[in-house]
Amino acid sequence: MLPEERLESIVRIVNEYQSITTQELAELTDSSLSTIRRDVTALAAKGRLLKIHGGAMSVTASGINTDSLVAERRTLNAEAKQRIAAYAAGLIRPGDLVYIDAGTTTEFLIDFITEKDAVYVTNAVSHAARLVAKGMQVHVVGGMLKPVTEAVIGSEAVVSLRRFNFSLGFFGANGVSAEAGITTPDINEAVVKQQAVESCNRCYVLADSSKLGKVSSVRFAEADDVIIITEKENAAVKGCATEVAT
Repeated sequence: MLPEERLESIVRIVNEYQSITTQELAELTDSSLSTIRRDVTALAAKGRLLKIHGGAMSVTASGINTDSLVAERRTLNAEAKQRIAAYAAGLIRPGDLVYIDAGTTTEFLIDFITEKDAVYVTNAVSHAARLVAKGMQVHVVGGMLKPVTEAVIGSEAVVSLRRFNFSLGFFGANGVSAEAGITTPDINEAVVKQQAVESCNRCYVLADSSKLGKVSSVRFAEADDVIIITEKENAAVKGCATEVAT
């Protein structure tokens, strides 16, 4: 089979099966695992399929999504986000070093934070300003400001986050999937999120039920690296530790 034919065959098979392992792709195309892994990576880079742990997923099946402006997202599922944020704020204890990721759900979190005997670190300038206004001790991660999500990103942010050992961290996400992990559309923002996750003792992803089972372009954490906080009973994603905001 010619390389071009094999690539088209892989896309066709992935779309047919919706999700499939690299081992299965290798058998169906009579190719080596190394060849399939390379092909899946190349096709994912072109946006023709989604690369997941141990295999590939159809873009149409993934519910793949992209960033939208913060102003547009603030009003989406606002009641659910408030419930999740109120529950999450209650997890903060005196003496904690807390990381707060950029995002609209984490912005709601600030409304409910009352613990002043804790230190807060964030990569969102707007979050920092609101925390300071509440009398909290705040550190802002340095780097480049991304206007769409109002997040600070870049290599400087990653280097800064490596210095910290957070007690716990709160993260936003565009998708939560047992197979694809915790995902976001922007690779630059994902790198910062990944480093923050690695610097946290406990990681909480604040995700309303509309995010569960969805997949975005870039994984920044595996499903078993985090605890999902959502608002609906029986909304847990298989393979993900979940707490329901009550």
